[in-house]
Amino acid sequence: MLTGENLQQDLDRLVDISSRAGMTILKWYTGDMGITYKADDSPLTRADLASHELIMAELTRFWPDIPVLSEEHADIPWHTRRNWQKYWLVDPLDGTKEFINRNGEFTVNIALICDHQPVLGIVHVPVSTTSYFGARGHGAWRQVGTDQAVAIEVRQPAAEPALVVGSRSHANPELASQLRNLGPTEVVSMGSSLKFCHIAEGQADFYPRTGPTSEWDTAAAQAVVEAAGGQVVEIDGTSLSYNRKESFLNPHFFVFGDPAREWLWPFQECR
Repeated sequence: MLTGENLQQDLDRLVDISSRAGMTILKWYTGDMGITYKADDSPLTRADLASHELIMAELTRFWPDIPVLSEEHADIPWHTRRNWQKYWLVDPLDGTKEFINRNGEFTVNIALICDHQPVLGIVHVPVSTTSYFGARGHGAWRQVGTDQAVAIEVRQPAAEPALVVGSRSHANPELASQLRNLGPTEVVSMGSSLKFCHIAEGQADFYPRTGPTSEWDTAAAQAVVEAAGGQVVEIDGTSLSYNRKESFLNPHFFVFGDPAREWLWPFQECR
């Protein structure tokens, strides 16, 4: 299951699930989104919930033995999930603020976590009907609609100047000074997991994230980047990991394609 000869069938099924979740999201894109706010003041829409319900139903139908943790169903006690060796980690609508702003920069994220690491991931972009997906040890691909999937890989060596992607909704005023120490760079802002995907397909080189994120924001895209030959690491250079603590908050992390560049030292100097 989800390995070996069944992997391609499982990937096709997951791409289909995420694509149908994307179509569900788009039903709410032009009308009343039914916006409410969670306890942490982050927005929630009818599209978030509709996508969540579809994905939960399909994952439990095809893989009933694998538990599911979704942003919209995260009230699973730590004493239960701390023993999980394998589980699905889902963000049914990553980039809700971008969805509300109708700028197209939102995604559907589905990851399989095994032993604290994302080993398989699907990132679907509803507006462009584009899916990015990858599996550890097997490679990464981009598929637009029903077209043939195309293999993708990170850019090595990095471009000169390096193209840095940053958050559109969570700008960091300190970032510019830290990036100056990397030499010539060009910075582009965008929302959701698209930043990871640009690195995975060789269209960007570096994504430093020193603001708050949750584990469901990053897992699927991390799997794609790593399957495409890139890295997603913490400030000490270790791989970003999952379900090691009760909190879902990620530490600061850094995404890059070219391991020959010293990406981290300007940020380590600031610690």
